[in-house]
Amino acid sequence: MHKHDQSHSHHYPETERPLLWSIVLNSIITIAQVIGGFISGSLALLSDALHNFSDVLSLVISYVASRLSKKSASKNRTFGYKRAEIIAAFVNSSTLLVVAILLIIEAVDRFKDPQVIGTGLVIWLSFLAILVNGFSVLLMRSSADYNMNMRSAYLHLLTDMMASVAVLIGGILMKYYEIYWIDPLLTVIIALYLIYMGFDLLKASTKVLMLFTPETIEVNDIVVSISSLEGVKNVHHVHIWQLNEQEIHLEAHIDFHRDITLSAFDTILQEIEEKVFNEFGINHVNIQPEFGKCDSKKVIVQD
Repeated sequence: MHKHDQSHSHHYPETERPLLWSIVLNSIITIAQVIGGFISGSLALLSDALHNFSDVLSLVISYVASRLSKKSASKNRTFGYKRAEIIAAFVNSSTLLVVAILLIIEAVDRFKDPQVIGTGLVIWLSFLAILVNGFSVLLMRSSADYNMNMRSAYLHLLTDMMASVAVLIGGILMKYYEIYWIDPLLTVIIALYLIYMGFDLLKASTKVLMLFTPETIEVNDIVVSISSLEGVKNVHHVHIWQLNEQEIHLEAHIDFHRDITLSAFDTILQEIEEKVFNEFGINHVNIQPEFGKCDSKKVIVQD
């Protein structure tokens, strides 16, 4: 297996400290919202607290995964724990959808039986939640673009901040217009937003766990690119998968026109590595050289 040095040239933001800060802050706001929700009778505030609690759990999962991903490989774990963060993203995106369904069920019940709500407490606690979640979102922002695990935590926090904004607006409307059905309505809107945000991440993390080819890569384009090199007869038995956010692997069999030496193959291999890295972002390459071997020459072969 050959690995490009370029794949390690990036300097990514720290992930563990922002996660720890967010865990502490969201634990505090969750406790405050639960107490305030029971006192005021606000379903939106309690649903926001439930979502905040799921945030705390998701942040803990993300933190543990971030720590695990840095552990070294061993004989029993030759890839180390590099997939821990992808699993965390899958779990966290799944919880977003579960929380959303629970919120919709509760909202339907509250539509049938609207209740008077202590709006003053709702307004102040939702405003506090906006500040806390907004700060946590800023902590996560720089890491969310490159790390699926951090993106899942970021989405939990971002949707919670949006939920708090909705609760604040609802509290103000209820205080001045006494429209109490706005509380379950906002809860449904929050839940639908969670489903919208969580599904994409769930789909993306599932594709990585299932070893699907990344959507940005077209297998036939890679075959054509490698086949253009001198001496290459054909490229077949191709596998492309994403190990984690930073590593994309390519495995393939290559038929050569001539029975070349190992040193000649090493030269061609280096060209292949440079080609697939620069053109497709693939940074791990494993090539099986062949000459006159009687095997399937199909590009995709089910092992």
